[in-house]
Amino acid sequence: MTKKVKKELPIILITNDDDITSPGIKALVEAVKDLGRVVVVAPDKPQSGMGHAITIGAPLRMRKMDLFGDVESWQTSGTPVDCVKLAVDKVLHRRPDICLSGINHGANHSINVLYSGTMSAAMEASIEGIPSIGFSMMDYSYDTDLSAAKVIVAKIVKSVMSKKQDKHLLLNVNIPSGKIEDIKGIKLCKQAYAKYEEDFIERTDPHKKKYYWLTGKFKNFDKSKDTDVWALEHNYVSVVPVQFDLTNYKLKEQLEKSKLFK
Repeated sequence: MTKKVKKELPIILITNDDDITSPGIKALVEAVKDLGRVVVVAPDKPQSGMGHAITIGAPLRMRKMDLFGDVESWQTSGTPVDCVKLAVDKVLHRRPDICLSGINHGANHSINVLYSGTMSAAMEASIEGIPSIGFSMMDYSYDTDLSAAKVIVAKIVKSVMSKKQDKHLLLNVNIPSGKIEDIKGIKLCKQAYAKYEEDFIERTDPHKKKYYWLTGKFKNFDKSKDTDVWALEHNYVSVVPVQFDLTNYKLKEQLEKSKLFK
């Protein structure tokens, strides 16, 4: 009689940049915990705006936590990218089947993808050949209602995991705030050309020394209807396929034809 081989559950690595105790990462765990074996490796403090930073010249520390019931979880002293590296090398000892980052408190659309610790963690996983998705919520409030986001996350992750994906799959998902019935649907988009017009406010501390506080206004220069900014403004979830190859192939071709460097 042939012995049945028990099918191994897919491993889902979860990380973020808001820290391991944030409501967003808890909601992400709850949304996908029934889809496989979930393992959390996340920073011990907020790391927003860290981009693709890694820790060099300082020790990295990792401690096992008990925050998500029977879900294995670890907190680290490192950046979101450090978390992915440590998870693969020291916690899982192999590549997970998928990496999920978030749910970030605040938008990561348009140019924000370059600064985002949330998306850099997902990008690091993609570089390592792990299909990855970064999730962000269009609400900066720590106490925002994440129930709609959990529904969207579960739907997207289930769809991605239902088929074999390219190992470098990388998606940037932004979710409008509000109730699930207010969300019109999910749109596959391009990244908008939009950015913050920044200003540094000059102030003086109690010791009479100058310091600067970064502020700015968000400005969208791309008015087309297939961008992430447009989708979110019209209450759609935006899904932007992202890549870590930053080569401008069109410009490369133009430069080759021009023989500028011959």
